[in-house]
Amino acid sequence: MAKQIYTRIIGTGSTLPSQIIKNTHFLKNEFYTPSKKKIEDKSNEEIIQKFQEITNIEERRYIADDLVTSDIAAMAVEDACKSAGISMESLDFIIVGHNFGDILHGNVRTDVLPSLANKVKMKLHIKNPTCICHDVVSGCPGWTQGMITADAYIKSGFGKRGVVVGADVLSRISDPHDRDSMIYADGAGATVVEAIESEEPVGILSHSSRSDSVKYANLLTLGESDNPDYESDELFIKMSGHKLYVYAITTVPGVVKDSIEKAGLELEDIKKIFIHQANEKMDEAILSGVLKLYGKKEAPEGIMPMSIRELGNSSTATVPTLLDLVLKGKMEGHEVNEGDYTILCSVGAGMNINSIVYKW
Repeated sequence: MAKQIYTRIIGTGSTLPSQIIKNTHFLKNEFYTPSKKKIEDKSNEEIIQKFQEITNIEERRYIADDLVTSDIAAMAVEDACKSAGISMESLDFIIVGHNFGDILHGNVRTDVLPSLANKVKMKLHIKNPTCICHDVVSGCPGWTQGMITADAYIKSGFGKRGVVVGADVLSRISDPHDRDSMIYADGAGATVVEAIESEEPVGILSHSSRSDSVKYANLLTLGESDNPDYESDELFIKMSGHKLYVYAITTVPGVVKDSIEKAGLELEDIKKIFIHQANEKMDEAILSGVLKLYGKKEAPEGIMPMSIRELGNSSTATVPTLLDLVLKGKMEGHEVNEGDYTILCSVGAGMNINSIVYKW
């Protein structure tokens, strides 16, 4: 069999912010409904308990006040390059998936000039002028979209080695009067990818994507505070949670199945599914949907590692962070071995979905 070029991950890294924010942090918040009515028929204890039952989130991470998204993205790149054992000067490209750019503490305005990828290159003092930089803004699937872009770069011969980052600081763009603010977290994850010539398929084997914007673009937007008396005109993340849930559990399974079929595999071949950590019960429902498409009822134990209980939803960072934790043996009961087939999947604002089949 003739050799072909494949895209392989050779190193991973992540930045887990230092501040651990437990659910009790929100006990003093004043919560309002999306129709701007103050919630008075339930105590905050009841609201938080219901939230935890729905999402399984117990705590999340927030970055320190003196840091911004590009800082933690740079830290994740440095960690990934160290684990790969390569010089950062050898990178041909830096791709950063994010949603809101840099946001200073106490200031909701976003800063994407220059791009976060350029800021990361600057902060890491990478002098190589042929290392090109650009950002991917694709909702929570920003990192998976970046991986698909990197795969195209490598297979076209544009570059031989690069880094793909997913980084977001959602704590500074969430409305303190919105119950959904408890979902959001901060974090960064990075993967170093490079070209490999192989007779046997390895690395990224296939990917499937879809965007449903006409009907679903407004499920995640920016909007005013739920508090009608909020004094500022700042805009915050606003989510139509139930509609998003229904969209995800009915649409994502088909994309995952399509990616598996493109790789010429069966569901039984898949050892792990690394899926966007948005809501643990939603992810479980998506997995059930995938099983149903294959006429199965029970998933193999441990097929879907979850980090959301401790790390919350850090958007583009969730999948690469989860991947880094598992590959480095930091999640008990989970490991990935050579030859394993895995899924890398995300769904989010747009609505956008990506599913990648990867062989280690």
